[in-house]
Amino acid sequence: MAEKEKPKGLAYQSLSDVAFGRCRQPVICGYNVAIGAGEVLPEVNFTLPTMSLSEETFSEVRNRYREMVQRILTRAVQLNQESLVLELEHLYEMTQNPHWGALLTKDIKEVMDQFHQQYGLKTALRVTVADIREQQRPPRMRTGENLERVLESFRLCSEAGADILSIESTGGKEVSDRALTEGNLAGLVYAVGILAPADMTFLWSQIVSIADRYGIVPGGDTACGFANTAMQLAHQGLIPKVLAAVMRLACVPRSLTAVRQGARGPLKDCGYENPVIKILTGVPISMEGKSSACAHSSPLGNIAAVACDLWSNESVQDVRLLGGYAPEVFTEILIYDCRLMNEALQRGFASELQSLLASSDRYRDPQALMLDPEVLWQCAQIIHQVGDDPFQQTLSLVRFSLTILRQAYQEKNIKLSDREQRWLSSLEAVASEIPDDADQLRQMVDGDYSYLYLPEEYGLPKG
Repeated sequence: MAEKEKPKGLAYQSLSDVAFGRCRQPVICGYNVAIGAGEVLPEVNFTLPTMSLSEETFSEVRNRYREMVQRILTRAVQLNQESLVLELEHLYEMTQNPHWGALLTKDIKEVMDQFHQQYGLKTALRVTVADIREQQRPPRMRTGENLERVLESFRLCSEAGADILSIESTGGKEVSDRALTEGNLAGLVYAVGILAPADMTFLWSQIVSIADRYGIVPGGDTACGFANTAMQLAHQGLIPKVLAAVMRLACVPRSLTAVRQGARGPLKDCGYENPVIKILTGVPISMEGKSSACAHSSPLGNIAAVACDLWSNESVQDVRLLGGYAPEVFTEILIYDCRLMNEALQRGFASELQSLLASSDRYRDPQALMLDPEVLWQCAQIIHQVGDDPFQQTLSLVRFSLTILRQAYQEKNIKLSDREQRWLSSLEAVASEIPDDADQLRQMVDGDYSYLYLPEEYGLPKG
C-alpha cells in the first residue's frame, strides 16, 4: 500500500500503517484479553436454534446457552487458542425482559470463569442489547418504556459481568427503510446523516455513562439496520447494487458518532464502516466476512478482513453438524482464519496478505469496491477535512462514493448491467441536487416521510 502523508487528525501516518491485529488504541478487558495489541482474535457469536423463548422455556434456554459456551471454549482449548471474545447478542425478548439478558450474561461468565481458572483461557464477553425502540411506530427514541428497557438491560448486564457493551441502534431506520425501497437518495441522506447521528449522540452518551459506572468497555455500534439491509435487498435484486454501495460509505458518520461520544471499541462485527473509523480514531474493530456465511451471504468475504482486530462469524444457531454443534465448528473456522493473519503479522507479510484479501474482492461487486483500502483512506481524509458535522460528512461521502463508482466503471474495473448504469446516472444527478443545508433537506423530504418519525424524539423542532 502506497505511503501517504498523514492529514492532521488521523490516527495513522500512512495507509501502510493500517493493519489487521494492530490499532492505535488497544483495549484490554475481561480475563486480560488484549484487543488490537498485535494479533487478530476470534469473536464467536452464537444463538438459539428455532425454539420458543418464554417464561416456560427460559430454564431450557439458560441450559442451552451454558452448553454452547462450554462447547465453544472446549474447542478453543483443544486447538490451543489462548484468547477469544464471545458475543451474547440479545434476541428481542432478552431486552424486553432485561433480567433474562442479565441471567444469561451471568451464566456465560460463570462458564468463562471456570475455563479461565482451569485452563488459563483468556476470554471477554460482549453483550449486544437489542434496540427494541423500533418496535413502536413511529418510534419513540428518547422517551417511553422501550427506551427504559434498553437502558435497564445495559445496567443489569453490566452488573452481571458484561465486559463490552454494544448495540445496533436504529434511529432513522423508519425513514431509511422506506427510502431504500423507493431508491430515494435524499431520504437516505436525511435518515443516516441527520436522524441517525442525532439519535446516537443521545443514546451513546447514556451507554458510555453506564459502562463508566461499572468500569467496563463501551464497545460500539453498527449500521446493520441501514447498509446491511441495503446489501441484502441488493442481493435479492430488489434495489441496485450501486445504491447499496453508496450506503456503505454514507453510514460511516453515524457509526463514528458512538466513538465521538466515548465508545472505545472493539466496534461491532457487522459494521463494514468500521475500518474508516479505525483510520480516523485508532480504536480496535471487529469485522465479519467469509466466515459469517452461516448468517448471511455477502460480496465482502475477504476484503472485510484487511483491518480487523477481531474476526467474527456474525451469528450461528446451535444446530448439529457432522463436526459438532455449529457454534463450536465456527469457533474452529475463526481460529484458523486468525492464525493465518497472525502468522502474516509475525513474519512481516501482513501487507501482502492485505493486498490479496482486497484484490480478491475489490472489483467483483460495487459494494466491495467501497472497502478497498485506498477508498477507505480517502474516506477518512474527507471526513476529517469536512469537519465535525455528520450531515456534511454524509453528503460528502455519498458524492465521493458515486465518483469512485463512476471512475471504476469508466476504467472498466467493474461491470455494471444496463439497469445499474441507469441507476448510477440517476443517483449522480440526485446527489448534485441535494442541498448542503440540513434544514433545506428536511423540507425536501418531509413531504414524503414526515409521518414516519417524531422529530421531537430526535431533538428536532416539529415541522
